[in-house]
Amino acid sequence: MALAKLGVVVLDCPEPRALAGFYAEVLGGTVEGEGDWVDLKVPGGPSLAFQAAPGHVPPKWPRSDRSQQFHLDLVVEDLDAAEKGVLALGAEPLDATDRTRTFRVYADPAGHPFCLCAC
Repeated sequence: MALAKLGVVVLDCPEPRALAGFYAEVLGGTVEGEGDWVDLKVPGGPSLAFQAAPGHVPPKWPRSDRSQQFHLDLVVEDLDAAEKGVLALGAEPLDATDRTRTFRVYADPAGHPFCLCAC
């Protein structure tokens, strides 16, 4: 028996509304709130929340001295099309050169790693 149920995944960042907007363009959904806490209500999935973190230092993938701590795996049907879209939204490629794999690694505009994964 579970002791709890996942409520929301929260990402620390310098600009919550801007990062929520990035993920809204990637995942769809509705951005709600202003200020230090902003929610992204994702259709058919768990919500993401974005919390202001003054002095936020983004992780560096794959360095152990600035560990990623977590990452999001985003499932897509077309890796090339999804890559084009996230790059246009401001994502930075971290490990996307090996086209034989079923995943590619990027950083969002606040530096959090995420993967685009083929279904």
